[in-house]
Amino acid sequence: MALLEAQGLNKSFGSVVAANNITVAIEEREVIGVIGANGAGKTTFVNMITGYMKPTSGKIVYQGREITHLPPRQITRIGICRSFQVPQVFMTMTVFDNLLIALGVAEQGALSSWRPLRRPNLMKAADEIIEQYSIGDYRDLEAGMLPQGVRKLLDIGMAMAHKPKVILLDEPTSGVSVSEKFGIMDVVMGVLKDAGVTVVFIEHDMEIIERYSKRVLAFADGTILADGAPEAVLKDDQVRKLVIGEAVPGAPSETGGGADA
Repeated sequence: MALLEAQGLNKSFGSVVAANNITVAIEEREVIGVIGANGAGKTTFVNMITGYMKPTSGKIVYQGREITHLPPRQITRIGICRSFQVPQVFMTMTVFDNLLIALGVAEQGALSSWRPLRRPNLMKAADEIIEQYSIGDYRDLEAGMLPQGVRKLLDIGMAMAHKPKVILLDEPTSGVSVSEKFGIMDVVMGVLKDAGVTVVFIEHDMEIIERYSKRVLAFADGTILADGAPEAVLKDDQVRKLVIGEAVPGAPSETGGGADA
């Protein structure tokens, strides 16, 4: 049985189709890269899996249980977490305090006004995450002062405070310099591999896709255009034309479009 399944997911906004019969099975500990031109349906797919958007029809099944209509907070609690293209951190709080909040929410389900966060177990766990993600130099800096790559690491570290079985990363290297992108991904993928987490990540950088994904889903116009090993998917003529934007002999070179990113 697959760990996570999307079964015939459809999503429409009036006459605009953002997802068209998306069907995919994800196995435990897979590392899947998701590619597609802007508007191809990638973010709609992630939003439906994580409960931020409900499909018009179809089902999402996790560990044999249908979770289609669960709210995002409950989906997080059962083991599916995400990071965002724009990191969702508290910009005026330090790295350490951001992690304390994430750990407190993970432990209690919500923050409590009467139970302090600065407890030895949470403080120790926050420092362990800081060490795992190699961001010790930034521990006491406010998140708004961090370089974008470090802010991305903090956002992912906060998501991992919930100890998920599945994590979905929305463009983990967007806004990160070329010189930093492989270093950031080495840290992230190393931590996630050690934790035994199933990873699904959206990415526009084909070098990142080739280096870190074991399987690729290519989206176009709200459908999965190709699904397979990176070397096969990235050589597919339709993927080269509609996703990568290469000119394919004997075929038009325009890229596809759709409702969302």
